[in-house]
Amino acid sequence: MKKLIIQIPCFNEEDTLPITLQDLPRAVAGFDVVEWLVIDDGSTDGTAQVARDYKVDHILRINVHRGLARAFTAGLNHCIRAGADVIVNTDADNQYNAADIPVLVAPILAGTAEFVVGERPIADIKHFSPAKKILQRVGSWVVRMASNTSIPDAPSGFRAMTRDVAMGLNVFGNYTYTLETVIQAGRKNMAITSVPIRTNRDLRPSRLVKSPAYYIRASIVTTVRIFMIYRPFRFFVIPGAILFFIALIPSIRYSYFHFTGIGGGHLQSLIGAAILFTASFVLIVAGFLAELIGVNRQLLEEIRWRMRERDYEAQRERDE
Repeated sequence: MKKLIIQIPCFNEEDTLPITLQDLPRAVAGFDVVEWLVIDDGSTDGTAQVARDYKVDHILRINVHRGLARAFTAGLNHCIRAGADVIVNTDADNQYNAADIPVLVAPILAGTAEFVVGERPIADIKHFSPAKKILQRVGSWVVRMASNTSIPDAPSGFRAMTRDVAMGLNVFGNYTYTLETVIQAGRKNMAITSVPIRTNRDLRPSRLVKSPAYYIRASIVTTVRIFMIYRPFRFFVIPGAILFFIALIPSIRYSYFHFTGIGGGHLQSLIGAAILFTASFVLIVAGFLAELIGVNRQLLEEIRWRMRERDYEAQRERDE
């Protein structure tokens, strides 16, 4: 029996969730069972009641609001325990056209991909500001650089993945999961692709984009953190190497004046060179240490994957 679970992270979505649920399919070609999961991320309105009214199969209640990234991860863990073979993630604001779910899962059913991201027509979305469109492109470019993938719309939350992919993903940030999960998939050599999908009209302002300034600041912080976590050696060693070569300039200047006997002093060049060499040494050492920590993180992720696999097998045995 092949099971698809469609998960929807929610935070105070009682107004938009009914519209989203009305469009969700109860049957998708290639699957014997299609179930819905609503992750109620500490909502203070009637989100959970809406889910019950619409006969949602799974309602995961998080008592304290933890943010989209944490809700997404909690949803994946629940889907794994519930015996999902494929998981589709969509937004509660009905941004994504649910009729495209068969298109989204098609590469997985065909065996050509394990992870599929829906590519939105960014240029044609009227309610996206020019700044947001630019940042969407920048975010996708950063992901391509960090992950060696070619996903054109990495910030898209409309995505499908196999159970094995879900077990292998670990989100460390609190702001959003979109960029980080694509990078992990690329770094772990998962078969990832994208398909064009449609979007619906805007029902409410984005919760992630509180203001252009906030979104830019959060995007910069996310980008820096991504490179620090997933490209630690380059993140620290390249600036360290640059500082090393810059330090050569005042040191050569000091050596020239010292050995030629032209003028006196020039201690400022010596002090400047010493500071730059020290900073360079610290960054290079940090790069090697960060790389070793990254190896340890990969081992811990392997252990976590095996624990998730055990939970899935236990659920399968109970279902049988």
